[in-house]
Amino acid sequence: MPTHDFRSPRLFVDAPLADGATLALDRAQANYLGNVLRLGAGDPVLVFNGRDGEWRADISGRKRPDQLILTAQSRPQDRLPDLHLVFAPLKHARLDYMAQKAVEMGASALQPVITRFTQISRLNAERMRANVIEAAEQCGILSLAAVEDPVPLERYLAARDPQRLLVFCDEAAEVADPAAALADASLSSGIDVLIGPEGGFAEEERAALLRQPRTVRLALGPRILRADTAAVAALAVVQTVLGDWGKP
Repeated sequence: MPTHDFRSPRLFVDAPLADGATLALDRAQANYLGNVLRLGAGDPVLVFNGRDGEWRADISGRKRPDQLILTAQSRPQDRLPDLHLVFAPLKHARLDYMAQKAVEMGASALQPVITRFTQISRLNAERMRANVIEAAEQCGILSLAAVEDPVPLERYLAARDPQRLLVFCDEAAEVADPAAALADASLSSGIDVLIGPEGGFAEEERAALLRQPRTVRLALGPRILRADTAAVAALAVVQTVLGDWGKP
């Protein structure tokens, strides 16, 4: 396992990163470094942008941090597994949790879908992206998961690549060993993990899902899980059997 620096503060910056580059800090970043972390000129931080790897940088500024000077690359850019979390939007706190944990689990894209029993009609994409960035900053992650616009489930199913594996988590499925079910799946492209709303899927939605090519229907144990818990459990099983938990 590669050695990461978990002691130095990490900061996401939306700018190109290169040796010797100087990056201006916005007001929120300057406040975070100067007033929250009590850092000043000469103190080191780590920065990343999701494209150019992770870089060491020194804080510069007279009265408060106002820019960073890049000194050396600490880690090259990596690539996330082709693993998408597809989910019905939840209320704010639960959605924040789901987005953060999906990033920690290695998801490369977050795709909200609107189902018949979805309780949330509007979704704050900027808030979700902020949760993605915060989780990446705190967990040493270099690549940012994409945040997609919400679409109706029917439209999503009609447009998705049929070569991708669809892992359909269904509370109505017969309880069986989910790892064994995934072990029998053939994987030629990416993986879509679908989590339904708190009220479950409508029967016509379930039928449409089961008609999808290359679908694995999973039950996540004998207990009914909340949607945000189900997302973490499903991603853990998928990463263990088919993802990057069991192999480099």
